[in-house]
Amino acid sequence: MIGEWLIRGRDGRLSIYHVSSEAVLCRAELVPGGSWGAPRTVGGDQKVHPVLALGQGADGYVHMVSWRPTKPGRSGLVHSVHFRPLLAALDWVDVGHPAGEGESTSTPAVAVDAHGRAHVFVRGDGGGLSMRAQSQKGGWGPWHDLKGSALQGGPVATTGAKGGMHAYAAGPGVLMHWRQPGSGVVFGAMESVNAEARPGTLRALATSDENTSLYFTDASGDLCVWRPGSEPVALLPAAGPGPVSAVRCRIDGHDCTLLAQRSSAGRIAFAAYPSEQEAAGAWWTESGPPLPADAEVSLALDAEDRVVAATLSPSTGRLLLSRLKDEPGLALTAWQEH
Repeated sequence: MIGEWLIRGRDGRLSIYHVSSEAVLCRAELVPGGSWGAPRTVGGDQKVHPVLALGQGADGYVHMVSWRPTKPGRSGLVHSVHFRPLLAALDWVDVGHPAGEGESTSTPAVAVDAHGRAHVFVRGDGGGLSMRAQSQKGGWGPWHDLKGSALQGGPVATTGAKGGMHAYAAGPGVLMHWRQPGSGVVFGAMESVNAEARPGTLRALATSDENTSLYFTDASGDLCVWRPGSEPVALLPAAGPGPVSAVRCRIDGHDCTLLAQRSSAGRIAFAAYPSEQEAAGAWWTESGPPLPADAEVSLALDAEDRVVAATLSPSTGRLLLSRLKDEPGLALTAWQEH
């Protein structure tokens, strides 16, 4: 899963998205804060690979991107939009392949501009970053080579608080960043910094009106933060091997960034600190029962702007939720199965 998979829809209902061996599934609250419905297949009957990238526009619509098999040894990217949690999503639409055709190149990423147009990012056959965007008049524009080289794993992407998009990727000993200053504007030149990121640990988040931050685990096992224009800083030792989930929220009235990660012991670890003030420090607090090795965690704000944490194990289908209590500090409710 690329991006947060616990998402608040435009009607306030929370949804979760996950992949099975051949399809994308969605579960949603029947009413905000209420019980959950059964999983449903989204995107139509077309078979897809077990990979999914998610992005959400300012309109609340959820954009999904995956790879699908096209012929033996060949795959193409597909895109779907989910307007509201309890409605059917649009059928998968072909986005193609950066090289015209070929095998899947990397996990994709998707971000949505201020006009609701999806931008799909994926490693190109040459090892750099390729991007294709929905056009203003419908359909899809051409593929663009955003340069870069030797991308390791897939990119991540996010939309800034003021609407510009940001994409990040890692290469051998380097992190790369591409920025689109505003909707419809050409992406600027790539910016890079020396850093050794472990594959599969990148997570991007808009942490202020001006900045986005990239979270990653470095070669020494530290969870680090990079904001383009500065050097990466180590925040604290990573709790576990996978990527963190991150959300900007208010705790005790302060603008904070909350992180969650499945720890090496199998429980969910949380850490919070004032947004963009890494020097203030952070520490992990573990919560809940030990979870299977394939369990993932995601964070979102619910209809009342309370933090909600979700864990899901694809092997068991078990969904657990916890919410931030209305009391001082980082206090979460007991985990409940849905």
